[in-house]
Amino acid sequence: MRTFVSAIATVLGILLAAVAVPAIWVDRNIVQEDGFVRLAAPLGKDSEFQRKLAAAAVGTIDTGSVPGFLSGLVEPMLEKAAESLTGLPGYPAAWEETLRRSHRLSFADTASQGGAPTSSLTLDVAPLVALGSEEISRTTRLPLDPPGQTLINVGQPAQREWTERLATYAPMGYILAIGSAVAFLLALVAARRRWTVLLAAGLGGLALAGLWALGLQLGSARAQAADTGNAVANMFRDEFLAAAGEDFQTWISTAAAAGGVLVAAGIVTLFASRKRAGTSR
Repeated sequence: MRTFVSAIATVLGILLAAVAVPAIWVDRNIVQEDGFVRLAAPLGKDSEFQRKLAAAAVGTIDTGSVPGFLSGLVEPMLEKAAESLTGLPGYPAAWEETLRRSHRLSFADTASQGGAPTSSLTLDVAPLVALGSEEISRTTRLPLDPPGQTLINVGQPAQREWTERLATYAPMGYILAIGSAVAFLLALVAARRRWTVLLAAGLGGLALAGLWALGLQLGSARAQAADTGNAVANMFRDEFLAAAGEDFQTWISTAAAAGGVLVAAGIVTLFASRKRAGTSR
């Protein structure tokens, strides 16, 4: 009976861990605002992405309040602002605020805010537009009124449902992780041969690492296959997926290393138990 309980608890622990680890990663790096900003912040340092994002942001600046006879002056300034936007001292802060606003749009309850549903990753580049408008106004002395919100949709509107599911279910990963730890502890307590639990848990960890790596590859390929219809959005998607994949890969490597350690511990425990059994005879 003890062996049966130990085996069931070991399998349950592995299954719970299979869901818990990706869920916790998603909660920490996608659902939580600080984690999302940390993960996406380096995207603002990509020169090609910077250039296209700056051009898209500056291109939305409303010059309707500028007198017609000055329009010839404003257009070159818009082009210059797009080229120099990323070099302005306020760019890093504006990019971070863009990410924070975008995250709130994607994961906040837009219905309660009176807004329309958004796609899973909606960039609000209003802080960048405000930065460009400020720079143009400073150099030309022309009044420009930047909008409070400038949206660039990343993905399809139907993906809004996924953000709601992530926000609801991802935090449950912590509960599953606790359940997994309790299951493994129960397996160790109930086991007649603890080395079998250590060995099974280690092999399970190695198998999960392989499954997560395969799932990461398939999921990234599927996400990249969906065209957003916007060059800037496509670039953001590709860069974000690459950053997310690299970050989750470290978790996979850690899981594989932990699995290897457990396998080694199981083998050492096996030989130690056999040695004790031989000595006692």
